[in-house]
Amino acid sequence: MTAARNPSIGDNGGPALDELTPFETIKQEIEDLFDTAKDFADGEPINSQEMHDTIESIRDQIHDAGKRADALRVEEKKPLDDQVKAIQDKFNPLIQPKRGKVDLAKSTLDTLLAPWRKKVADEKAAEAARKAAEAAAATLAAQEAIRASSGNLQAREDAEAMLADAAALTKTAKRADKAATTGLGLRTVWRAELVDEEAAMDWLWARAKEEVLAVAQRNAEEQVRAGARSIPGFRIFDEKVAA
Repeated sequence: MTAARNPSIGDNGGPALDELTPFETIKQEIEDLFDTAKDFADGEPINSQEMHDTIESIRDQIHDAGKRADALRVEEKKPLDDQVKAIQDKFNPLIQPKRGKVDLAKSTLDTLLAPWRKKVADEKAAEAARKAAEAAAATLAAQEAIRASSGNLQAREDAEAMLADAAALTKTAKRADKAATTGLGLRTVWRAELVDEEAAMDWLWARAKEEVLAVAQRNAEEQVRAGARSIPGFRIFDEKVAA
Protein backbone atom coordinates (compact mmCIF):
# COMPACT_ATOMS: atom_id res chain seq x y z
CA MET A 1 0.00 0.00 0.00
CA THR A 2 1.62 3.28 -1.11
CA ALA A 3 1.68 6.50 0.85
CA ALA A 4 -1.17 8.92 0.36
CA ARG A 5 -0.73 12.00 -1.75
CA ASN A 6 -1.98 15.39 -0.67
CA PRO A 7 -1.70 17.57 -3.77
CA SER A 8 -2.69 21.21 -3.68
CA ILE A 9 -4.64 22.75 -6.51
CA GLY A 10 -2.45 24.65 -8.93
CA ASP A 11 0.81 22.91 -7.96
CA ASN A 12 1.20 21.06 -11.26
CA GLY A 13 1.58 23.95 -13.65
CA GLY A 14 -2.18 24.40 -14.09
CA PRO A 15 -4.14 27.58 -13.44
CA ALA A 16 -3.82 29.28 -10.08
CA LEU A 17 -6.52 28.69 -7.49
CA ASP A 18 -8.04 32.14 -7.91
CA GLU A 19 -8.36 31.58 -11.68
CA LEU A 20 -10.52 28.44 -11.38
CA THR A 21 -14.28 28.48 -11.67
CA PRO A 22 -16.26 26.92 -8.79
CA PHE A 23 -16.83 23.83 -10.95
CA GLU A 24 -13.17 23.54 -11.88
CA THR A 25 -12.24 23.91 -8.20
CA ILE A 26 -14.54 21.14 -6.95
CA LYS A 27 -13.68 18.97 -9.95
CA GLN A 28 -9.97 19.26 -9.17
CA GLU A 29 -10.59 18.53 -5.49
CA ILE A 30 -12.62 15.40 -6.21
CA GLU A 31 -10.18 14.13 -8.82
CA ASP A 32 -7.23 14.65 -6.44
CA LEU A 33 -9.08 12.85 -3.66
CA PHE A 34 -10.03 10.08 -6.08
CA ASP A 35 -6.38 9.62 -7.03
CA THR A 36 -5.47 9.54 -3.34
CA ALA A 37 -8.16 6.93 -2.73
CA LYS A 38 -6.69 4.81 -5.53
CA ASP A 39 -3.30 4.91 -3.78
CA PHE A 40 -4.86 3.23 -0.76
CA ALA A 41 -7.40 1.02 -2.57
CA ASP A 42 -4.72 -1.20 -4.09
CA GLY A 43 -6.06 -4.53 -2.89
CA GLU A 44 -4.20 -4.61 0.45
CA PRO A 45 -6.33 -4.70 3.62
CA ILE A 46 -6.01 -2.17 6.44
CA ASN A 47 -3.35 -3.31 8.91
CA SER A 48 -3.34 -0.54 11.53
CA GLN A 49 -5.63 1.93 13.26
CA GLU A 50 -3.57 4.77 11.80
CA MET A 51 -4.21 3.45 8.28
CA HIS A 52 -7.92 3.07 9.09
CA ASP A 53 -8.11 6.66 10.32
CA THR A 54 -6.31 7.96 7.22
CA ILE A 55 -8.64 6.11 4.85
CA GLU A 56 -11.66 7.20 6.88
CA SER A 57 -10.50 10.81 6.56
CA ILE A 58 -10.14 10.47 2.78
CA ARG A 59 -13.63 8.97 2.58
CA ASP A 60 -15.09 11.79 4.67
CA GLN A 61 -13.34 14.39 2.53
CA ILE A 62 -14.58 12.98 -0.78
CA HIS A 63 -18.07 12.54 0.68
CA ASP A 64 -18.08 16.21 1.73
CA ALA A 65 -16.72 17.26 -1.67
CA GLY A 66 -19.47 15.28 -3.34
CA LYS A 67 -22.13 17.09 -1.30
CA ARG A 68 -20.63 20.45 -2.25
CA ALA A 69 -20.48 19.40 -5.91
CA ASP A 70 -24.14 18.43 -5.82
CA ALA A 71 -25.04 21.76 -4.18
CA LEU A 72 -23.13 23.54 -6.94
CA ARG A 73 -24.98 21.48 -9.55
CA VAL A 74 -28.33 22.50 -8.04
CA GLU A 75 -27.22 26.13 -7.95
CA GLU A 76 -26.00 26.13 -11.55
CA LYS A 77 -29.14 24.55 -12.96
CA LYS A 78 -31.56 26.65 -10.90
CA PRO A 79 -31.93 29.35 -13.61
CA LEU A 80 -32.82 26.62 -16.11
CA ASP A 81 -35.22 25.01 -13.64
CA ASP A 82 -36.84 28.41 -13.09
CA GLN A 83 -37.19 28.91 -16.85
CA VAL A 84 -38.72 25.46 -17.32
CA LYS A 85 -41.11 26.05 -14.42
CA ALA A 86 -42.15 29.41 -15.85
CA ILE A 87 -42.91 27.79 -19.21
CA GLN A 88 -44.81 24.95 -17.55
CA ASP A 89 -46.78 27.37 -15.38
CA LYS A 90 -47.69 29.38 -18.49
CA PHE A 91 -48.98 26.39 -20.47
CA ASN A 92 -50.36 24.18 -17.69
CA PRO A 93 -53.67 26.05 -17.32
CA LEU A 94 -54.27 25.34 -20.98
CA ILE A 95 -52.83 21.88 -21.75
CA GLN A 96 -51.88 20.18 -18.47
CA PRO A 97 -53.05 16.54 -18.77
CA LYS A 98 -56.43 16.03 -17.07
CA ARG A 99 -56.36 19.47 -15.42
CA GLY A 100 -55.80 22.00 -18.20
CA LYS A 101 -58.71 23.69 -19.97
CA VAL A 102 -58.27 21.58 -23.12
CA ASP A 103 -58.56 18.24 -21.33
CA LEU A 104 -61.28 19.48 -18.98
CA ALA A 105 -63.37 20.73 -21.88
CA LYS A 106 -62.81 17.57 -23.93
CA SER A 107 -63.67 15.34 -20.98
CA THR A 108 -66.85 17.27 -20.22
CA LEU A 109 -67.96 17.32 -23.86
CA ASP A 110 -67.17 13.63 -24.22
CA THR A 111 -69.67 12.88 -21.46
CA LEU A 112 -72.28 14.60 -23.62
CA LEU A 113 -71.21 12.99 -26.88
CA ALA A 114 -70.81 9.41 -25.65
CA PRO A 115 -74.50 8.61 -24.87
CA TRP A 116 -75.67 9.90 -28.25
CA ARG A 117 -72.90 8.11 -30.09
CA LYS A 118 -73.71 4.91 -28.26
CA LYS A 119 -77.40 5.29 -29.16
CA VAL A 120 -76.48 5.71 -32.84
CA ALA A 121 -74.05 2.79 -32.63
CA ASP A 122 -76.68 0.55 -31.04
CA GLU A 123 -79.20 1.44 -33.73
CA LYS A 124 -76.68 0.73 -36.49
CA ALA A 125 -75.69 -2.54 -34.83
CA ALA A 126 -79.32 -3.60 -34.61
CA GLU A 127 -79.88 -2.74 -38.28
CA ALA A 128 -76.71 -4.61 -39.26
CA ALA A 129 -77.85 -7.65 -37.27
CA ARG A 130 -81.26 -7.52 -38.96
CA LYS A 131 -79.70 -7.40 -42.42
CA ALA A 132 -77.25 -10.18 -41.54
CA ALA A 133 -80.13 -12.39 -40.40
CA GLU A 134 -82.09 -11.56 -43.56
CA ALA A 135 -79.08 -12.44 -45.72
CA ALA A 136 -78.50 -15.69 -43.84
CA ALA A 137 -82.14 -16.70 -44.22
CA ALA A 138 -82.11 -15.87 -47.94
CA THR A 139 -78.90 -17.87 -48.45
CA LEU A 140 -80.36 -20.86 -46.63
CA ALA A 141 -83.57 -20.67 -48.66
CA ALA A 142 -81.59 -20.46 -51.93
CA GLN A 143 -79.44 -23.45 -50.98
CA GLU A 144 -82.53 -25.48 -50.14
CA ALA A 145 -84.12 -24.44 -53.47
CA ILE A 146 -81.02 -25.60 -55.36
CA ARG A 147 -81.11 -28.97 -53.63
CA ALA A 148 -84.82 -29.29 -54.41
CA SER A 149 -84.40 -28.32 -58.09
CA SER A 150 -82.75 -31.55 -59.10
CA GLY A 151 -84.06 -32.52 -62.58
CA ASN A 152 -86.11 -29.32 -62.95
CA LEU A 153 -84.37 -26.70 -65.11
CA GLN A 154 -86.82 -23.89 -64.37
CA ALA A 155 -86.63 -24.56 -60.65
CA ARG A 156 -82.85 -24.56 -60.85
CA GLU A 157 -82.90 -21.25 -62.71
CA ASP A 158 -85.18 -19.76 -60.06
CA ALA A 159 -82.95 -21.15 -57.30
CA GLU A 160 -79.85 -19.60 -58.87
CA ALA A 161 -81.64 -16.24 -58.97
CA MET A 162 -82.49 -16.65 -55.31
CA LEU A 163 -78.83 -17.38 -54.58
CA ALA A 164 -77.75 -14.23 -56.44
CA ASP A 165 -80.25 -12.19 -54.44
CA ALA A 166 -78.93 -13.75 -51.22
CA ALA A 167 -75.37 -12.82 -52.21
CA ALA A 168 -76.47 -9.23 -52.77
CA LEU A 169 -78.14 -9.19 -49.35
CA THR A 170 -74.94 -10.55 -47.81
CA LYS A 171 -72.90 -7.69 -49.32
CA THR A 172 -75.44 -5.21 -48.00
CA ALA A 173 -75.25 -6.81 -44.56
CA LYS A 174 -71.44 -6.58 -44.55
CA ARG A 175 -71.59 -2.90 -45.47
CA ALA A 176 -74.09 -2.32 -42.67
CA ASP A 177 -71.85 -4.15 -40.21
CA LYS A 178 -68.86 -2.00 -41.21
CA ALA A 179 -70.96 1.15 -40.84
CA ALA A 180 -72.03 -0.04 -37.39
CA THR A 181 -68.47 -0.52 -36.17
CA THR A 182 -66.47 2.34 -37.71
CA GLY A 183 -66.58 6.13 -37.77
CA LEU A 184 -68.77 6.40 -34.68
CA GLY A 185 -66.48 8.56 -32.55
CA LEU A 186 -66.28 5.70 -30.05
CA ARG A 187 -63.39 3.43 -29.17
CA THR A 188 -63.27 0.02 -27.60
CA VAL A 189 -61.40 -0.24 -24.33
CA TRP A 190 -60.42 -3.68 -23.07
CA ARG A 191 -60.11 -4.11 -19.31
CA ALA A 192 -59.05 -6.85 -16.92
CA GLU A 193 -61.07 -7.58 -13.78
CA LEU A 194 -59.54 -9.74 -11.05
CA VAL A 195 -61.98 -12.54 -10.20
CA ASP A 196 -59.69 -15.35 -8.98
CA GLU A 197 -56.72 -14.24 -6.86
CA GLU A 198 -55.13 -17.69 -6.68
CA ALA A 199 -55.25 -18.24 -10.44
CA ALA A 200 -53.99 -14.69 -11.01
CA MET A 201 -51.00 -15.25 -8.71
CA ASP A 202 -50.17 -18.54 -10.45
CA TRP A 203 -50.23 -16.72 -13.78
CA LEU A 204 -48.15 -13.83 -12.46
CA TRP A 205 -45.59 -16.16 -10.87
CA ALA A 206 -45.07 -17.96 -14.18
CA ARG A 207 -44.91 -14.71 -16.14
CA ALA A 208 -42.91 -12.39 -13.87
CA LYS A 209 -41.31 -14.39 -11.07
CA GLU A 210 -38.31 -12.04 -10.71
CA GLU A 211 -40.55 -8.98 -10.44
CA VAL A 212 -42.72 -10.66 -7.80
CA LEU A 213 -39.65 -11.61 -5.76
CA ALA A 214 -38.26 -8.08 -6.12
CA VAL A 215 -41.49 -6.67 -4.67
CA ALA A 216 -41.32 -9.21 -1.83
CA GLN A 217 -37.67 -8.28 -1.16
CA ARG A 218 -38.46 -4.57 -1.13
CA ASN A 219 -41.34 -5.04 1.29
CA ALA A 220 -39.26 -7.28 3.54
CA GLU A 221 -36.45 -4.71 3.69
CA GLU A 222 -38.95 -1.98 4.57
CA GLN A 223 -40.34 -4.11 7.39
CA VAL A 224 -36.86 -4.93 8.71
CA ARG A 225 -35.95 -1.23 8.74
CA ALA A 226 -39.17 -0.63 10.66
CA GLY A 227 -38.12 -3.16 13.31
CA ALA A 228 -39.45 -6.53 12.12
CA ARG A 229 -37.20 -9.45 13.04
CA SER A 230 -39.28 -12.30 11.65
CA ILE A 231 -40.79 -12.44 8.16
CA PRO A 232 -42.14 -15.65 6.57
CA GLY A 233 -39.80 -16.91 3.88
CA PHE A 234 -36.89 -14.63 4.85
CA ARG A 235 -33.80 -15.04 7.05
CA ILE A 236 -33.28 -11.89 9.09
CA PHE A 237 -29.65 -11.20 10.07
CA ASP A 238 -27.37 -8.30 10.91
CA GLU A 239 -24.03 -7.23 9.47
CA LYS A 240 -21.58 -4.43 10.11
CA VAL A 241 -21.04 -1.85 7.36
CA ALA A 242 -19.11 1.40 7.17
CA ALA A 243 -21.05 4.28 8.66
